[in-house]
Amino acid sequence: MYFAELEQLNENETREFDIYVNDKSWYDNMSPEYLSGDSIHSTEAVEVEGGVKLSISLRKTKNSTLPPLINAMEIYIQKELSQKETNQMDEKSMWNVKEVYGLKRNWQGDPCNPGNFTWDGVGCDSNNSSNIVSLNLSSCELKGEIASSIANLTMLNNLDLSNNSLNGAVPEFLAQLSSLKFLNLKGNNLTGPIPDALLQRLKNNQLYLSFDTNMNSPCSSCEKKKKKIVVPLVASLGVSLVIVFIIVSVIWIFKRRSRRPAAPKDLKESNIGGENDDNIFSKKQQFTYSEILRITNNFDRIIGEGGFGKVYYGNLRGIEVAVKMLSLSSFQGHQQFHAELKSLMRVHHRNLTTLVGYCNEKDHIGLIYEYMAMGNLKSLLLGRSPSILSWEDRLRIAIDTEQGLEYLHNGCKPAIIHRDVKSTNILLNEKFQAKLADFGVSKIFSNEDDKQSVSGSLGVSTNVVGTPGYLDPEYYSTNWLNEKSDVFSFGVVLLELITARPVLTRARENAHVIQWVGSKLVNGDIENIIDPRLEGCFCVNTVWKTIEIAMACVSKTSSNRPTMNHVATELKECLAAELTWKNNNSMVESKDLLVEMMNYSTAPEQHIPLAR
Repeated sequence: MYFAELEQLNENETREFDIYVNDKSWYDNMSPEYLSGDSIHSTEAVEVEGGVKLSISLRKTKNSTLPPLINAMEIYIQKELSQKETNQMDEKSMWNVKEVYGLKRNWQGDPCNPGNFTWDGVGCDSNNSSNIVSLNLSSCELKGEIASSIANLTMLNNLDLSNNSLNGAVPEFLAQLSSLKFLNLKGNNLTGPIPDALLQRLKNNQLYLSFDTNMNSPCSSCEKKKKKIVVPLVASLGVSLVIVFIIVSVIWIFKRRSRRPAAPKDLKESNIGGENDDNIFSKKQQFTYSEILRITNNFDRIIGEGGFGKVYYGNLRGIEVAVKMLSLSSFQGHQQFHAELKSLMRVHHRNLTTLVGYCNEKDHIGLIYEYMAMGNLKSLLLGRSPSILSWEDRLRIAIDTEQGLEYLHNGCKPAIIHRDVKSTNILLNEKFQAKLADFGVSKIFSNEDDKQSVSGSLGVSTNVVGTPGYLDPEYYSTNWLNEKSDVFSFGVVLLELITARPVLTRARENAHVIQWVGSKLVNGDIENIIDPRLEGCFCVNTVWKTIEIAMACVSKTSSNRPTMNHVATELKECLAAELTWKNNNSMVESKDLLVEMMNYSTAPEQHIPLAR
């Protein structure tokens, strides 16, 4: 009950009253102060006579000249919960974790129940809420050693302790958590080696383990001895390799320049290359509008459409092409056309769409690309296509896309930021090779020396462009653009590849795929993250590692995101592990088939079917 006196009482006035519940005295001589809030509450549940009626009355005392008042009242009804209470050992362990690390999280009551009020970062078994199965303490400023009480969470299958300041050795008890499937120790000050039992579970595909590469060093003193012996040899080899690398690089640059066609100084320059060139992809030709009409058969077949205009199917001397024609009503498209042509004139990579030529005749402006038979990635993942991309194919598509981006960031001088990486701008040919397309809003750093540094990252201040859902939130809020903006967008594409879900939905909660995946990870529900149509045909470890890469890419701050070069290394490791897993499974299936055939061949003769 809440009380405050709202009237300025005279000296001869008094407001005082007693409070009764079911005609029993509950509080005596209540006298509210003027414009000062006060509250009283019961310390235990009040029994209701007959379980039906609750009577509350305020009665003024003999000394009171004014009647009682009450400003507000809350009544709570005690209910028996249908769910079991959290396992006592689990609950005790969680309170110990909170005490050891001095966590300031709002952890109160039962960790798992009621289900809508589960502790932040704690996931409970959906079938039996009495056990804790997931614990996410990432980026919680934890210090000291890994709490021993975690060993008592026997049903734990997901433990994330990444990005803290934990130190000391990795404890053996983590290997004794038999249900543990995901363990993330990255970003701490832990010392090696990793316990053999954990490494063995990793080797047997029973555990996905993420740790800093400098941890698994079984003998630091041995390493120091080795370094003393190896350094002179490494130094001499290093000098030799540098000299060889410089020579090869100079030769490669001269060859590349000699082969590369010169870009036109402006769009009105005459044809680049002759009509009789054997390879139309070798040079960027300028075509007339009448030639465009012939190539597209009078714009007979539309294969795409965007804000710039429509894309048509074409045939150029027996080779399939795509022709993007600019709409006259699109002023922004006119700017993007010039930007895209400028970018494509200077990029050459197997994972970027190849520009064949262009048309620039007054009101007729268009670009001609190589034709990508399988369309864009989004239509394959979310469209009505009968074919379902395998997990191996998805990893290859991710690697192809990453390699195209890595070339733009590091292979081009000056660097290019794509600024609109999304699944509709990733095109696939008939061999499912992925190529990054649409450079209409790409940003070329005119001079690497013009880059400035903000919060330790090099970049430039520029107007914000991009697609909602894929747009880097840091770039959006600060106008500060660098390579990590493309990394964020690529991380969103990775989540699309993993989940086959739309990036944005109309749901009130978890509207973005990042939020949806994050909520699943917090609850330890990793198996339901990946596209269910894959039906378990994948190595679980590679899926978890890819999720980890994607979530690192979509970090809110660019400084916490990896470079595309680092992403390349991680994804290639995933693909190698996936292929190994696939080969091992194939060997097992072959053995099973051989046994079945042997059993069949030794069966009684009457069971052998006749030839037909």
